[in-house]
Amino acid sequence: MEFTAKQIAEILKGTIEGNPDVSVNQLSKIEEGKEGTLSFLANPKYTNYIYSTKASIVIVDSNFKPKKEISSTLIRVEDAYSAFAKLLEAYNQTKVNKTGISKKAFISETAKIGKKAYIGEFAVISENVIIGENVKIYPHVFIGDNVKIGNNSTIYAGTKIYSDNIIGNECIIHGGVIIGSDGFGFAPQDDKNYKKVTQIGNVIIEDMVEIGSNTTIDRATLGSSIIRKGVKLDNLIQIAHNVEIGENTVIAAQTGISGSTKIGKNCMIGGQVGIAGHITIADNVKIAAQSGIGKSIINEGEIVQGSPSFDIRSYRRSYIHFRNLSKIVSRIEELETGLKNSL
Repeated sequence: MEFTAKQIAEILKGTIEGNPDVSVNQLSKIEEGKEGTLSFLANPKYTNYIYSTKASIVIVDSNFKPKKEISSTLIRVEDAYSAFAKLLEAYNQTKVNKTGISKKAFISETAKIGKKAYIGEFAVISENVIIGENVKIYPHVFIGDNVKIGNNSTIYAGTKIYSDNIIGNECIIHGGVIIGSDGFGFAPQDDKNYKKVTQIGNVIIEDMVEIGSNTTIDRATLGSSIIRKGVKLDNLIQIAHNVEIGENTVIAAQTGISGSTKIGKNCMIGGQVGIAGHITIADNVKIAAQSGIGKSIINEGEIVQGSPSFDIRSYRRSYIHFRNLSKIVSRIEELETGLKNSL
């Protein structure tokens, strides 16, 4: 599809500098811009590229002041980054806006499918499943018995959603995700063996949650593992049984959360963080990458780092001493040698 600068400016409520009739049919990074593409400038580090880019249209902040001549048509907006993000979303919707049900999909007679749903090849929709309107289920997705999926959600290829789980509205679940597999529950026996504890709970994912590829969320032993509204999970995250994650919390890749831990609202958790089980993390907490959380964080808004973790300011002071440890040891050895020689 082609759009003119005038059409784009109308969508973004921006002003045009240059040719309003120039058209684009692709998006590009500013340093790789070619004729017929649309790009943007938001980071000052990339300012030099605006003078050499071949992109036909560039979105810039309204206060941008060029120091040299620019060949591209400019569209000035209040926030170039947000405006470009809006266009990316619209562009993506044109690519993924699929409808229709493949004849090669298996759908139980007891399942209920909402209007304008898309179900791809070799998807399996099991008994008593309820799928809302405008839901997109890509090929090779498995949806178990009694699952409910809200309106406007997207389930990408290869995802497995076990029985009895609930997915909210406007969720995005990327390929390879597994929702509702058994929690890691085993009772030690007298013969040193382990007896499996049956996991009969489920997983509840509320509205507007996004889950990255190959992330796993275990079902609860009893009750529910709960991912609250607006949570964003990166790829390769492990969430154990009976975990609860509060609204709008974001978690980066390779983080592991042990069973029955409760994480508050609006938290930010870096990559490769390990969190012990049966603890509580307060709202608005920030956890730096590769930290180990072995006890509850009760102070709202606290920032921690390290393994085991502690207050980030104390961690940074301690880290300076750690980096100088060899020098400190050498000085102590010199002092000890001098003391011995003086005796």
